[in-house]
Amino acid sequence: MKGMLKEILSTGLYFLFVLFITYLVITYVGQRTEVSGSSMETTLSDKDNLICDKLSYRFSDPKRFDIIVFPYEYAKDTYYIKRIIGLPGETVRIDWDGNIYINGEILEESYGKEVMEYPGIAEEEILLADGQYFVLGDNRNNSSDSRDPSVGIINRKRIIGKAFVRIYPFSKVGLLKHQ
Repeated sequence: MKGMLKEILSTGLYFLFVLFITYLVITYVGQRTEVSGSSMETTLSDKDNLICDKLSYRFSDPKRFDIIVFPYEYAKDTYYIKRIIGLPGETVRIDWDGNIYINGEILEESYGKEVMEYPGIAEEEILLADGQYFVLGDNRNNSSDSRDPSVGIINRKRIIGKAFVRIYPFSKVGLLKHQ
């Protein structure tokens, strides 16, 4: 009887320890996220499952072209996945030919799936304050991103983390390209 009680207590403590470690990992290290929609095509597809790295931005600043995860303010439990284009202290403008200007110079990048048709609020130059980021989806003509006032400029404190690795579908498992 005493040995059985010891075994039950030992197993219970083991499960509590596993739950505690799981909580720490989910809260501070990583989070599974599922892509919903086509706004990041061709980089990410609908139903892709990702692990979001929540730890690295505690030690370094987000960089241009990082793919980030952040909550959408107007819908509970809705998260957006977008690519950082503009950094704090920079000016961002998009013309009607789809060119992105950072500090008055055309940004050389090849993430957009096609030529952007609509500049949105970035038709007028936007100055990003400290801790503010301008984000775009890779499928620019089918993306709600910083051009849309409902998404707008993203404050650093809203960034959950960086999309790090695709874990599903199994045929596409691997680290995500940011730069």
